[in-house]
Amino acid sequence: MKNFVLAGLAIASISVNGVAQTLQEAITKTDNERFEAASADFKSLVAKEPNKGDNYFYFGENYFKNDNLDSALIMYKKGTEVSPMYPLNHIGIGKVYLFQGKEADANTNLFKGKTLAEDKTNKPVKALSYLKLAEAYTKAPMYKNLPEAMRLITEASKLDGKNSEVYLLWGDALLEQNPTDGGPAIKQYDKAFELDKKNVRAVTRKGKLYERGRNYTEALKYYKDAEAIDDKFAPAYREKAEIYMKATRYKEAIESYKKYLELNNSESARVRFAYALYLAKQYQDAVDEIEEIIKKDANQSPYLYRVLGYSYFELGDKCQTRTGCLCVDGTTSDAKGSGACGGHGGVDKWTYASDKDGYKKGINAMNTFFEKSAGKDFKYIPDDYKYKGLLMSKTGQDSLGVIEIEKAIKLDSVANCELWGDIGKIWVKAKRYDKAIAAYNNKAKCTKGLTGQDNYDLGRAYYYGPKDMVKADTCFSKLTKASPTYPIGFFWRGKANLQLDPKNEKWLAKPHFEAALALVKVEERSTASYKVNVIEACEYLGYYFLKQKDNAKAKEYFGIVRDLDPNNKKAKDFFASPEGK
Repeated sequence: MKNFVLAGLAIASISVNGVAQTLQEAITKTDNERFEAASADFKSLVAKEPNKGDNYFYFGENYFKNDNLDSALIMYKKGTEVSPMYPLNHIGIGKVYLFQGKEADANTNLFKGKTLAEDKTNKPVKALSYLKLAEAYTKAPMYKNLPEAMRLITEASKLDGKNSEVYLLWGDALLEQNPTDGGPAIKQYDKAFELDKKNVRAVTRKGKLYERGRNYTEALKYYKDAEAIDDKFAPAYREKAEIYMKATRYKEAIESYKKYLELNNSESARVRFAYALYLAKQYQDAVDEIEEIIKKDANQSPYLYRVLGYSYFELGDKCQTRTGCLCVDGTTSDAKGSGACGGHGGVDKWTYASDKDGYKKGINAMNTFFEKSAGKDFKYIPDDYKYKGLLMSKTGQDSLGVIEIEKAIKLDSVANCELWGDIGKIWVKAKRYDKAIAAYNNKAKCTKGLTGQDNYDLGRAYYYGPKDMVKADTCFSKLTKASPTYPIGFFWRGKANLQLDPKNEKWLAKPHFEAALALVKVEERSTASYKVNVIEACEYLGYYFLKQKDNAKAKEYFGIVRDLDPNNKKAKDFFASPEGK
């Protein structure tokens, strides 16, 4: 499964003597991951020369390296029909079957391709056939045969020892044999580069090896070296971008991806870019990019709808939509670019409008994701259920949302233990306090325990649900310790203690209300966050000082109440009384 990233560095296509220049240009586009552009070239080549087996083979390779095995298989099979004696298409069919786990079918076709290759007198074609066989045995996720791969590579080196591609694959095979020792592989990559100083794939292979060893600084150096050799070699920019992503250097990552797109402005490249935007937490840009991709072709991979759903949740009701190009005169245009404002001055900058349907769009995206992935032996990850559940809760489907989030927890109860907090929050919002308490008690068993926000919600659940004020006060006490400058925790401790001492025999709420008021600035008292709580606390403290016959202090607190609510009955009664006059 690819987690928001498509296939890795493509295995290089190998040129052979006698390949037409136009075919070589198409092969180069494949190597450069310009799959759509290469596909257009291959279609022209096939139309022009419909009986040439190599046209179909490299067309199949283009699909194969773009992770489209079904289309690759169709092309390889067509190649065997028009040129049955050309070995590479038989090998291509076998390679697809190997990647699909169909070992018997794979071996039949690989054997046929090998037999046809051995009958060839053309050494480069025979060498290339051996290399493609070795590539299949090396790269297949199942049914690898590394000893046979090494034997075939050795035979290819005897037939065409000056072909740098031999040593690229040799390095790959050695690395598969011993993943913990990159030294032998690097020697082969160096030899490939010695034979062809323009072989940027040899340079990027070394970069990938260092990246694999988490030596990102050295890997980045090799990717930059590849750019210096060929500034049109797009994979180098992509690899740079992904290094920057790992280092959370998101600005540089996005810049590298934009350069990648300048070279390969294809759908598959834009999909990569959308994934990068999501990982960089540029959710609005990710949504915009994905929506544009889907607008052109809704038949996208489930992965793309997954990222769209995740991004919509992260944006929520803050989600914005682009409305047009902002013109110098203040008007907007539906178009984008220097000519968008009718020649009267425009800038390439978009205005925005709030999108209140963000959560609805998110759940629609997640539903599409699950529909497209259903019945395909798809391996779901916890976040799939988490985001679906959270989006459902945001769109009025609390109970169903909780069921989805619980699925995420079941997939890995330790790693996803924190999700009990999300479930607790949903139940508090739904006023299902018994369920909220159970959820937060589950989260309390997690490694990190409860956060201040959790204790706030759990305390309110105890307060409003079973009305267990002792436990409520315990939760609010933990909140005040975690956030000693946050007034709300102290206000709620005052509320809980007020219920614990309903006859004011011990005035238990007093120190907590006083602590809360000390943290609220005068200008903040009338805000929506504090007004109700300040009035309640001041009513209580005014009454306390009235009982203590400290009329001056009582006037002070009831005065605050009157200022905030001139019609407050308790304040009116106090100031109408002898003590308040």
